[in-house]
Order: sequence, then C-alpha cells, then structure tokens
Amino acid sequence: MNTTSLASKYTELQSKAKDAWKVTWVKRSRGILGTVFFYLVILSLAFVFMYPLLYMISKSLMRPEDVADATIQWIPKKFSLQNYSIALDAINFWKGLVNSIIISFGSAILQVLSCSIIGYGFARYRFPGQAIFLALVVFTFLVPPQTFVVPLFKLFLDLGWVNTHLPFVVPAILGHGLKGALFVLIFIQFYSRLPNVLEEAARIDGAGPFRTYWTIMFPLAKPAMLVVFLFSVVWHWNDLFEPTLYLLVPEYFNLAQNMAFFNGNANLEMQQAASSISQGTLGLAPTLQNQIMAAVMLTIFPILLLYLFTQRYFVESVERAGIAGE
Repeated sequence: MNTTSLASKYTELQSKAKDAWKVTWVKRSRGILGTVFFYLVILSLAFVFMYPLLYMISKSLMRPEDVADATIQWIPKKFSLQNYSIALDAINFWKGLVNSIIISFGSAILQVLSCSIIGYGFARYRFPGQAIFLALVVFTFLVPPQTFVVPLFKLFLDLGWVNTHLPFVVPAILGHGLKGALFVLIFIQFYSRLPNVLEEAARIDGAGPFRTYWTIMFPLAKPAMLVVFLFSVVWHWNDLFEPTLYLLVPEYFNLAQNMAFFNGNANLEMQQAASSISQGTLGLAPTLQNQIMAAVMLTIFPILLLYLFTQRYFVESVERAGIAGE
C-alpha cells in the first residue's frame, strides 16, 4: 500500500470523525436546548402560582410604614411578626380552626365513605332505573347550588339545623354535600376499571356483596379515596357561600368567614382613616394590608401543611386512579 492511499484513507477517517462529532454535538445541543426550554416553562408557571404566596408572605412581615413606603416592594426595612399576633385575635383563629376542621375533615371523611359505596353500586351492579339515578347524580353536579338555596335553607331552618354543623355533615353522610356528585363519579370511574375476577373469587369463597366491598374492593380504592379526601377538605375549607348561609352566629364561624369579616372591617377602617386625612398627606394614611395578608396566611397555613405531608401520595393517587385492572 503506497503513501498516497494511506493519506487518502487517513483523510477519509478524519472526515468521518468530524461528521460523527458534528452529529453528536447537534444532538447534545438539541437536548440541552430542550432541557433549558423545559425548565424555563416550568419556572415561569411556578412563578405565576408562587407570586401571590410570596407577595402575601412579604406583606405580612412588613410594618405599616413599610407597606405605605412606595420604595419598598418585597423586602421590608425591618421584619415584624406583630401582624400575625394581631391577626390571631382578629380572626379568632383557634375557634375558627376548630370549626373549619369539623366542617372540612368531618365532611371529607363521611363523603369518602358514602360516595365510595354509592360509586361501587353504580359501577359494579345493574339495577332497574340505574340510568335515571345516574342522570340525577350528574344533574346535581351540573346545577349550581345557588339555584335551590332558598328551599334548602328553609328545610334546614325547619329542622333546626341552622347555626349547627349538621347542614354540612348530614348531606355528606348521604353521599351529597359540597361536590358530592363529582366524588361519586370519581369512584364510579375507579371501580369500573377493577377486574371482575376479584368479585368472582370472593363469591366462590362465600362472601356477600357488602363483605366483598368492605374487605376487597374498598381497600383497593385508596388512590381514589385520597383524591376525594383532599379535594373535599380543600373545597370545604375555602367555601364561604354555604357557611355564610347556615352559620349566622360568630361562635360557629370557620376561618374563611372570620377572614372575610376581618377583611371587610379592615377595608372600611382604612377608608375612614383615609377620608379623615388631608389630600396632601394621603400617602401617609394608615394601612392594614399587612395584617390582612397575615390573616390570609394563617387561614391557608393548615391546608399548605396538609398538602406538604400528602403531596407525594396525592400525585401517586392521581396517576393510579385511572389505571385499568386487566
């Protein structure tokens, strides 16, 4: 083999190596660009959702003079926890917390039990009028509760349930309550995807319908139960319409009601204070925005704490709730 052929082969190998390096560099560049774009989108979405929370935390740690100072946006000159001390008393935090826990967690646990057995009946059994009853369930989900609130309030008033927790607990026992129809549909979807061999094996072993449900099917519904439980807790915790309708005595107010009343009183107080100050010193008018933000943080803190401990299980449950059995 002469020198010319060796040189040509060496040149050809160099060209192939360069081409391979270019292809590898292009693939890596695309992968890096894709990763950068993905994280930019995630960070942008995270900022959209985190901005209100960061804003509330920042304002709740400011003194009134820092809030009124236009040069201060995020970091106050001096951090203060006095707003939280004032907000604790202003929203009657501990009493409101107990009422919120009774309404939210009590209704959520009862809805998990009742909606689960109703969903199991619709998903696994056939009975006369099933389509009609299922249509009624969907109908109660589609119709807003404000449309039939007058007869419902009159019913609860005649039963003596106003200013008690019964308007929230009793409907939850019956598989209704806040978003109860949606929770029934979630359980229907989950149970309908479980394999039939489980019930067939239970019947062979002599188990009846209720024993089959309680010992075999209900434990398998843990993903759906966790989703329903967390949704029910959050929706009951944040709901202001029904508590304001049925709870008219401050002793039974939940945190959302106390927060709403405090916000209204604080805004009224700020308007009165601003109207009593001359136009030239309007910028020096006292503000209660820092106390309002502290009260909001106290109101949502229990839910944030709950989600902090259940976030991993909640994500897994959402992923598993729609998996087919066979």
